[in-house]
Amino acid sequence: MEIAMKTFLLILAAGLPLMFSTMATSAQDRDAVVLTIDGDIENASVRHFSIAQLEELGTEEIKTSTPWHDGIVTFEGVPLARLMEHVGASGDNAAFLALNNYRTEIPLSDFATYHVILATRKDGNYMPVSDKGPLFVIYPFDSFNELKSELYYSRSAWQVRSITIE
Repeated sequence: MEIAMKTFLLILAAGLPLMFSTMATSAQDRDAVVLTIDGDIENASVRHFSIAQLEELGTEEIKTSTPWHDGIVTFEGVPLARLMEHVGASGDNAAFLALNNYRTEIPLSDFATYHVILATRKDGNYMPVSDKGPLFVIYPFDSFNELKSELYYSRSAWQVRSITIE
């Protein structure tokens, strides 16, 4: 029994540096630029955001089903209406571009009407690129019947890398 306990403790101790290394990498990733916003924004400049900067604007939660997940999923992220206000967006539409070059346009009015968020977390965890992250446009599909349609599903871009205000 003593040998088994000593072996367990050695294995545990060996794994701790790896665990902390993974945590450090996640913290560094939160400070990397993941989003660029340009177009019809205040000062007509380009704005760059990390996940940490987006979350500093305040986050909200949406619990909803989606066509891409089983059951109800909890998403957390910055409300897009708040992000648009922060950058001084004054156009009518936002063109979202994903890492795979998928492009969709969303009327800015959707953000306030439906309380759309730019999610950074799914079920409490940051979303890796392999799981539709790091940024995912989420509508509260279960809160409004009209959102359960191909139009709104197509606006829910994942792996978002840039937004152009038009």
